[in-house]
Amino acid sequence: MTETLTPYDPAEDLVSDEAVAVFMTEAFKTEDAAYIAHALGVVARAKGMTQIAKDTGLSREQLYRSFSENGNPTLKTTLAVMKSLGIELTVKPQA
Repeated sequence: MTETLTPYDPAEDLVSDEAVAVFMTEAFKTEDAAYIAHALGVVARAKGMTQIAKDTGLSREQLYRSFSENGNPTLKTTLAVMKSLGIELTVKPQA
């Protein structure tokens, strides 16, 4: 018997603010800018890219492109998307 695997989309599991916070906290721990941008794109898809586009004044296409695996969003775009998602970037001294 052959089993068929379906692709896993982490956006499907990001149904609560707490899940989003944990997901993004883990992404930031990697200190990998490309991975962080990709993770933010996953969260944006989970919340609804059309709504994020309306909130930020950016096109859906621009958002998908910016937060794709090869994307490189500007800090302005990143902060606008984070604000739309209801999450914020905080700073603390290194331990």
